[in-house]
Amino acid sequence: MRRAEKESFLKSFGVFFLSLAFLSGVLAYLEYKQLTHDLQEKIYNEMRICGYDLKCNKYEFDFVFIDSKELYRLNITSKELFALFPIPKNDSHVLKLALSQKDYKKELQYEQKKVFILFMWALFVIAIISVLFSVYALYPLRRALHLTEEFSRDILHDLNTPLSALRLNVSRLEVMPKDERKLQRISQSIDTIVSLGDNLRSYLEKHEYHRELFDLRELVKERLSVYMKLYPNINFEFKDEPLFLNTNYSAIKRIVDNLIDNAAKYNRNKGFVKIYIDSLASLLHVEDNGKGIEHPDKIFERFYKESKDGAGIGLNIVKKFCDELKIDIKVKSEINSGTIFTLDLKELNSKSV
Repeated sequence: MRRAEKESFLKSFGVFFLSLAFLSGVLAYLEYKQLTHDLQEKIYNEMRICGYDLKCNKYEFDFVFIDSKELYRLNITSKELFALFPIPKNDSHVLKLALSQKDYKKELQYEQKKVFILFMWALFVIAIISVLFSVYALYPLRRALHLTEEFSRDILHDLNTPLSALRLNVSRLEVMPKDERKLQRISQSIDTIVSLGDNLRSYLEKHEYHRELFDLRELVKERLSVYMKLYPNINFEFKDEPLFLNTNYSAIKRIVDNLIDNAAKYNRNKGFVKIYIDSLASLLHVEDNGKGIEHPDKIFERFYKESKDGAGIGLNIVKKFCDELKIDIKVKSEINSGTIFTLDLKELNSKSV
């Protein structure tokens, strides 16, 4: 189940279940109040019948002086429940029938237990109905996502042929020296489209990671040579130390590409991008002195972006790969000062694998 599907399922389930559970709780409370009232009516009626012959062991009886208490009604105190009934041909005393609070609470607890069990069964049924409802409500979203992904895959597939033709023809073009800059910009634009396509493909596809041993230093060198041409106005610095990893090469390449590309793309003119490998601590740092990130806690969210440029999936893909490869990624950023991404690669170090 995709993240969007999980979120939609949980929200639908939560709203439906909580609404019905609240309604059931109100009905259970009303049922409990009615049962309490019925129990008190039952006790009073039994006292009234018992008052004729006193042949009942459940209630205590006594003869008391007449006071301000009303006759023929159930009175409730902290110690007992009692009712007063007149004695024929006796104007000074009345018959008192009483039930202790202890005995009353025993009967009341029995009624409470019945209501509670009924409420629990209701919640169980509501939970099942909520799950079925949420699954049913999820179907249109799942179908829409499936169609969107299929459409995106078809577009990516259809783009491969024209992009390959463009690359081939650009590489064979012979131009005047004054037009070399134009040709270079065309080539850079093609590389940008290819990079966007790779990001979208990484977003859509489920990956099966095949491990291989490689030197991170060589991978970064190779990718830097590409981005130096794409961003000639950025100063790239690389402190290269050998760090051998035993993991999926393509996934690490996508992570490095997206971090370098973001650091350069959202940098200032003549800014710098520093990449340095700490082989002892198995860390990779990517630092820039660009405009910084206003909300660093949100940058890994899908489609989140702080400017109009970009699709908002690059860093989400970085986080996705990091989670799947068990890489701890941290970001530190200050507005107008720059950003530092740090990747902890201890889990992938060839010495620890």
